[in-house]
Amino acid sequence: MTFFAPSAAPITADERGARIQALAARLQAQGLSALLLGPTASLRYFTGLDWHPSERLTGALIHADGRLEYICPRFELDKIAGLTSAPNAVAGEILTWEEEESPYALVAGRLEAGARLAVDDQAAAFIWLGLSKAMGADRVVDGGPLITALRSLKSPAEIALLTRAKAITLEVQRRTRHWLKAGVLTSEVKRFIDAEHRKLGGEGGSWFCLVSFGDDTCLPHGGEGDRALQVDDVVLIDTGTLVDGYHSDITRTYVFGEPTAAFRAVWDHEKEAQARAFAAAQIGAPCESVDAGARDYLTGLGYGPDYRLPGLPHRTGHGIGLDIHEAPNLVRGDTTPLQAGMCFSNEPMLVIPGQFGVRLEDHFYMSETGPVWFTQPSHSLDDPFGEGASA
Repeated sequence: MTFFAPSAAPITADERGARIQALAARLQAQGLSALLLGPTASLRYFTGLDWHPSERLTGALIHADGRLEYICPRFELDKIAGLTSAPNAVAGEILTWEEEESPYALVAGRLEAGARLAVDDQAAAFIWLGLSKAMGADRVVDGGPLITALRSLKSPAEIALLTRAKAITLEVQRRTRHWLKAGVLTSEVKRFIDAEHRKLGGEGGSWFCLVSFGDDTCLPHGGEGDRALQVDDVVLIDTGTLVDGYHSDITRTYVFGEPTAAFRAVWDHEKEAQARAFAAAQIGAPCESVDAGARDYLTGLGYGPDYRLPGLPHRTGHGIGLDIHEAPNLVRGDTTPLQAGMCFSNEPMLVIPGQFGVRLEDHFYMSETGPVWFTQPSHSLDDPFGEGASA
């Protein structure tokens, strides 16, 4: 079987600049002076700077007039200057603070008296507390809605990067199924998956790789031991990789041997629930309607109701992009209207306590006319990857 992963160019500085201008317009509309980004995925989204979180504030201040200023410790100046001068990053003035100084006072000093500051909703609590102390809590507001409104709508360049990442992981899933052998440990499978992701151009998979055998598949996030695979075990593998920071996240469930009749029935229900969720994803419909599409079908079969087991114990899906889990979510109570450019997982897991769990996870994006799969769902229980006689 020939593997093909479509090419995808990195996000350009021009696209990031357009994101900054769009955010600035939203800040103006809400009467906010600026938004402070912490060392989060949103910092990379707007500026191209990918920075590790620590106890020292490093981030960026985006002003309502579109100006960009970086904030960092003085001893990191040369490194930040190098990173922000890279071709796909956005240049800006770099403001520094010494070890005995307050970065929060530095931020406050960049704003007009009484001006309000929006803050990255993923920034650490100590950043929020420091700003509240320096400025007054009434001047610090949640910037999450401003950020989500932009990040949730993926551009064609982002769709291309996500498409490549998911194609790589689907192929790694296929290779893993053929590589499995009796007695292999979950830790060995994880190492194999990581190596295969890297071979195919992904940024590794060891950071996120869930491998479950047997009744450990009942646990949505897997067991804690290093279990050995046995003949006729249920196998659940949930893994992903990164391409220019954009995530894949694909799950396959099958049997290493001969499935029981009970497992076949539940697997078929899971596959149909995934299809019902996909069909419910229509432009303008609330996100929660996708969850209802899967959950109502399963409830009609006698699962649940709600999150009770046997049944579907969690939401049907989550947004995905630079974070593996992003807003909005396909869950009851999320009434965000579906719009073109939104990207989601579709994974209405079924858990039969004490026996097994089945999760089939693929992702889709919303086009102007409806949902489009990034990867095709499992073909069948006996031929998960649609390989026919070669399976």
